[in-house]
Amino acid sequence: MARQLSRVRTRWVGVLVVALPLLLWAAFALGGDDDGGADGGTNFADLATSSAVNFGVFALLVSSGFLFVVLVALFAGDTVAAEASWSSLRYLLAAPVGRRRLLAVKALVAGASSTAAIAAFIAVCLLVGTVAYGWGPLTSPLGDALGAWPALGRLAMATAYVVVQLTWVGAMAFWLGTRTDAPLGAVGGAVLVNILSAILGQITALGDLREWLPTDDAGAWTAFLQPTIAWEAPVRGLCTALALAVVFAVLAVRGFERKDVTS
Repeated sequence: MARQLSRVRTRWVGVLVVALPLLLWAAFALGGDDDGGADGGTNFADLATSSAVNFGVFALLVSSGFLFVVLVALFAGDTVAAEASWSSLRYLLAAPVGRRRLLAVKALVAGASSTAAIAAFIAVCLLVGTVAYGWGPLTSPLGDALGAWPALGRLAMATAYVVVQLTWVGAMAFWLGTRTDAPLGAVGGAVLVNILSAILGQITALGDLREWLPTDDAGAWTAFLQPTIAWEAPVRGLCTALALAVVFAVLAVRGFERKDVTS
């Protein structure tokens, strides 16, 4: 963990976590008033400036689809592949350190780093939103409202769902990181698969087959923002993500145990 925190890319992630909420606030401040969506309806962007919780929900909405995917893939895909690219992996294993223990510790640190980055981002958004827009209830585009403190709990649940749902991305990046000496290849491969899954999810001709795509329920966290939570989509999304995470974790362990580490 100390090594993770000392890396330059971790520091840049920290800068991004603080800077992006400020950029979102500046965009709303410079943009002025909006007359609503193109169809005359109301969306989360229109309600983002109504309270700190609404601002946090909007930030989660615009970040969960790509930014968080990249962060998770970065922390998970870089951790083993970076050691290989630095030519320090074989010396680490010669310490001796068991290969399973090595993977377990690196996966734990990668997961903790990803979770901390996402949680810190939402926390900074709430802080910026409180200063800029005040503390108030959560209002949904459908007109439903939740009190500020219950809404904060629902936002925490939504954030936790996003973190767990992205475990499949982290596990895939981690597996790819054990197969290559190029960190960018592991990170980019996981992000690319996520993008391809999202594209396939837009093809209506696939019908019910789209439900098997890992990104099909990526946005199911919005169910936690309703007065009555509909659990079907979130549970399906978590089960799919965790099942894929287990598969990629097993592939990573089995492949790494048999790998001839020469780098």
